[in-house]
Amino acid sequence: MRIVLQRVSAASVSVDGDVLGRIGTGLLLLVGIAPDDGEIDLEKTAEKVCNLRIFPDEAGKMNRSLLDISGEILAISQFTLYGDTAKGRRPSFVGAARPELAEPLFDAFAEALRNQGLRVETGRFGARMSVLLTNDGPVTLVLEVAPSA
Repeated sequence: MRIVLQRVSAASVSVDGDVLGRIGTGLLLLVGIAPDDGEIDLEKTAEKVCNLRIFPDEAGKMNRSLLDISGEILAISQFTLYGDTAKGRRPSFVGAARPELAEPLFDAFAEALRNQGLRVETGRFGARMSVLLTNDGPVTLVLEVAPSA
């Protein structure tokens, strides 16, 4: 699983002009699922995301977590995170999980995030989505999660 985390002051996702999810201060997560990700500990991954100390404290230091600030999450499934551009000019997406595996794993991850006690909004799996965000910082991190051994 590959997750691009962006600290945001606001974010939203829409399909065909209809807003499906909107958050204020929190994290926008772009989530890519690989074919072997069925063995990932989703609860542990959700706990890590929610406890990353990437929000400023009173002194302006990144010392507070999403849980500390009662932030929100907008999670978007994004198979293109596994795009391979090593050869040619057209990306190959063979490194991304097929939809029948990726969709239930993405849904389970969103539920694991909700189990942390936070408000979680999502887009629509497989849809062409428009994502708007105000990146705060900007703070953007990439989290690589390996399947459990």
